Amino acid sequence: MKKLMLGNEAIARGLYEAGCSFVSSYPGTPSTEITEEAAKFSEIYCEWAPNEKVAMEVAFGATLGGKRTATAMKMVGLNVAADPLFTISYIGVDNGMLMFVADDPGVHSSQNEQDSRHYAIAAKLPMIEPADSQEALDFVKKGYELSEKFKTAVMVKMVTRIAHAQSIVELGERAEHEPVKYEKKFERVMLPVNAMKGHIKVEARMKELTEFAETTDLNRIEKGTDNKVGVITSSTSYQYAREVFGESASILKLGLVNPLPVQKIRDFVASVETCYVVEELDPVIEEHCERIGVKVKGKECFPSINEFSQNILRDSLGMELAETTAADAVIPGRPPVMCSGCPHRGMFYTLKKNKCTVFGDIGCYTLGATPPLSAMDVCVCMGASVSGLHGFNKALESEGKQNAVCVIGDSTFMHSGMTGLADIAYNQSNSTVIILDNSITGMTGHQQNPTTGLDIHGNPAGKIDLEKLCEAMGIKNVRVVDPYNLAELDTVLKEELAKDEPSVIISRRPCALLKTVKHNPPLKADPEKCIGCRSCMRIGCPSISFRDGKAVIDQTQCVGCGVCGQLCPVGAIG
Repeated sequence: MKKLMLGNEAIARGLYEAGCSFVSSYPGTPSTEITEEAAKFSEIYCEWAPNEKVAMEVAFGATLGGKRTATAMKMVGLNVAADPLFTISYIGVDNGMLMFVADDPGVHSSQNEQDSRHYAIAAKLPMIEPADSQEALDFVKKGYELSEKFKTAVMVKMVTRIAHAQSIVELGERAEHEPVKYEKKFERVMLPVNAMKGHIKVEARMKELTEFAETTDLNRIEKGTDNKVGVITSSTSYQYAREVFGESASILKLGLVNPLPVQKIRDFVASVETCYVVEELDPVIEEHCERIGVKVKGKECFPSINEFSQNILRDSLGMELAETTAADAVIPGRPPVMCSGCPHRGMFYTLKKNKCTVFGDIGCYTLGATPPLSAMDVCVCMGASVSGLHGFNKALESEGKQNAVCVIGDSTFMHSGMTGLADIAYNQSNSTVIILDNSITGMTGHQQNPTTGLDIHGNPAGKIDLEKLCEAMGIKNVRVVDPYNLAELDTVLKEELAKDEPSVIISRRPCALLKTVKHNPPLKADPEKCIGCRSCMRIGCPSISFRDGKAVIDQTQCVGCGVCGQLCPVGAIG
């Protein structure tokens, strides 16, 4: 049977067919669908963990329990999981373990263009990289074979264009895994004496894997019709190179991207007159070629930023660009905005109104940085808002109370905000932390988290009480507010900022896009009352526009939150 599948969907199908029975992940675009799709198979236990570090550790623990396991994350999530990553490499596995990491060249939904191949190199772990949905499925099976043959976890690198593109996949049957039962082994305890033995084992394993790279069908040569041009490439770059260079060029298509072969590359480069290395982001393959003494052309021709395309390759090589279709009219840009009725909008309006310095975090609410709200000063990574606010206030402690706050979502707070709050409670900075509790993990597509009371399947699960948690961590002042009530927001914010001790404000209202949320009827602007002052435009709601100098509310988008009506000085909205 054949089926058109997303790369991530094919990965999940591969997990099913390969006999995987345990997946723990934290959602992060472009990796999220791997776990969502895997959860549809009753044979695979799936869960959302609080963060990627926990997910990787859980998956490793399950391998000890005899399961073939997997964990999935985006590339910045791998930073969070880096601590167990390096030590799991030393310990090794008996039952197969795959670590999926999805990079985001072009930063479609990320804060940097990190190249995860560096982690595989640094942790001395094998990394494989599919170039389409069929390979995504096939490489899962080969990954488990590789994992159990060399007793190591295997990293599988995806990119946005493979994860979210569709291609034809041939489906197979599930093959159950015969578990290796748990046995107590002292060498798994990473005391210094065992860590040294583990490092020796890892170096020996990398030598074996390098030899394996010479002969594995994960790396294949596609002979061209002449020997003038050769291309060494992998992943989505293979698709572009195949189209741009045509049938005349020979291609060494790498599926095992760490460790890279040596003699295979030398022989391939020697067989062509000119050899290009086509790889997105960093020159990992190119630098390997230089170390082994072969002459290639790489970043001297191709860019080190952004994702590639066929025309980017053509332009880089001075080739004629392919004809493209463009619209006749100039289409206005459509920057991302918070949805109509988003509960975060009222909070950001209030923060801007009070001229607060705002430390932001990762989530839908990062859009609070954009006009007209423009109510965010800095955003680093998951949880950094809380820690950053603490440092900011401590640094300026001698200058008196700062009009500064941080904002962090409920899921992000559980991910990595708690430790920052522990620092505030322990070292007593005069900081006000605002938890934007919209009852879901919003940015990645409505996944559950430990505060929602539901598991990955929507079934009842343990629920963490944010108020009690913050109080237990030593925060005496914990307030809950409705972000649709601007007067309440203003009052509570001013009261908490005026206090001389730490405080937490929980801004609680569910995401407006949740199917379980019942909305009020859409509002209307009375053209007879409207004076055209544009006060309602200050919140940046996509439902509101102006026509002939009067406010107009889109009845198909408005959810009746009422925030705009609280801004109208003449009561024209109701």
